[in-house]
Amino acid sequence: MKRVAPLVEYASSSEDDAESDGTPRPDMRKSEPPPKRRKLPTLSSALVGPAHIDNPALHEGRVRTAPHVEGQYAAYVYVPVKLERNSRLLEFVRETFTRSKDFVPTLHPIPKHLLDLDAHTEEPAELHISISRPIYVRSHQREELKQAVRRIARSSSPFNASFATFSELQNDEKTRTFLTLEVGAGHNELRTISEALIPTLRAIRQKEFYSEPRFHASFGWALMSCPSTPVTRPTSEATTPEETSLSDELRSGNEDSFSTIERFPEELVPTLKREFGPTLLTPIVGIFEVDSLCVRIGKDINRWKLTAS
Repeated sequence: MKRVAPLVEYASSSEDDAESDGTPRPDMRKSEPPPKRRKLPTLSSALVGPAHIDNPALHEGRVRTAPHVEGQYAAYVYVPVKLERNSRLLEFVRETFTRSKDFVPTLHPIPKHLLDLDAHTEEPAELHISISRPIYVRSHQREELKQAVRRIARSSSPFNASFATFSELQNDEKTRTFLTLEVGAGHNELRTISEALIPTLRAIRQKEFYSEPRFHASFGWALMSCPSTPVTRPTSEATTPEETSLSDELRSGNEDSFSTIERFPEELVPTLKREFGPTLLTPIVGIFEVDSLCVRIGKDINRWKLTAS
């Protein structure tokens, strides 16, 4: 029996083995340099967006607590509480906010046009009770978050809740302090909704809500002073040359526009409890219906009715 010769790889064409005159072709890998990489053409300036620069002057002196990332959206889930025009709750919140400004002249209202809503909007304004922390989602995660909130809404029944007291709460970064109405009745139902969101938050690698949540609606806020920044001075974190320049411009401008405080005066919350607490506990003011669940992603807001029977 003849032995079969071992298989040998050959070029795909005889022209690879010899030049046109029949002379063996030299090994190109050894004799020719590798091809040069061609540079890609520069993108047109029309296709490249401008560098993002935060301007606290456009946001009552607020500064971003997380760096801007292209394709990333700030989001949070919340329960809306409507401030119907001419309602007793709207009147109560306005009165309370006005009294609070006697203690904190730089207090900002929530919603922004609280004191003149009739002149700025045809739709009822809202207070928001947060069900999640402020989170950040990528473009491909937006639909997943919306679907999760919709499922929770469809599996939850409407219920009555009430505001019970006043409190001061600060954000995690200690850049702002808030004047709030804390929820009493309805706390357990809100916690159930919040906990139903946990699997989705874990899936998109975001923080869960607080282990001991204090469900509340904020109706006023003030900037807090940084440890290295004197009180009543404008505050801005400068991390780039552009932001440093912006910070200098703010300092040379109207400082009172961006006044900061270390915290609310100690007598503010006790005064509100004493003067407005009894009214807050009356059914016509403090009780409200929870019948919707909302998620805000960037500037887009989606809301669904609670429809479980």
